[in-house]
Amino acid sequence: MKKLLFGAMLFALVMVVPIPTMAAVDIRISFPLPPPIVFAAPPELVVLPDTYVYVAPDYDDVDLFFWSGWWWRFWEGRWYRSRYYNRGWGYYNNIPSFYFDVDPGWRGYYRDRNWYGHRWNYERIPNQRLQQNWSSWEKSRYWERQKTWGVQSYQPRPQQQRQELRQQRQQQYQQRPEVQQHQQQRQPQVQKPQGQPQKQPQVQQPKQQPQERVQQPQRQEQRPQAEQPQHSQPRHGKPEREEVEKQDRK
Repeated sequence: MKKLLFGAMLFALVMVVPIPTMAAVDIRISFPLPPPIVFAAPPELVVLPDTYVYVAPDYDDVDLFFWSGWWWRFWEGRWYRSRYYNRGWGYYNNIPSFYFDVDPGWRGYYRDRNWYGHRWNYERIPNQRLQQNWSSWEKSRYWERQKTWGVQSYQPRPQQQRQELRQQRQQQYQQRPEVQQHQQQRQPQVQKPQGQPQKQPQVQQPKQQPQERVQQPQRQEQRPQAEQPQHSQPRHGKPEREEVEKQDRK
């Protein structure tokens, strides 16, 4: 009974677990997580004009964003996101769509309280208030309709200009050394399974064209074979003259 049970378990294991020699490729890509950020208190954030992207301006050595219910972080050419500002980071295999709407010089505008030549009276938003209201603010277009982004004499940029800025920032982003290095690391490494000999590429010889066989038409009429005159063969030991004399006697 034990042998039968062991055999059944072994059969089920073989059916479920793939055999290494049957695997075609093994693709593995893993990236390290960014170092943790030490927060003395929950961060306060500022909304950037013309976007619903919130930034944490008090941390000069890290770009920390909040957008669409997620915290976002850029580190060593890679993007990470989390539901929490201080833990739970996971690698994000893409570029968040909001990023090219972010002006790279926003820190300088923040320090000068000036947004493209206009006074920027930004509002620092506590994290708890942001978590409670970010979704309703975005749906009601709160910041541009009621607050005008905190910019005096605010005038929204034309759509064409915003699109040109996005394309320009995208090109600058692709030229960053850490981004190019990450793109090279993203290429999957294909590992061949162990136990299988490496096949040498076979050089295919060009196929020879089959020779055409010309079939001669068969003649339906066959010529009759010409009858050859039958010559009487002389008998063994008797000359031909004796045969003639026998015929005369008769």
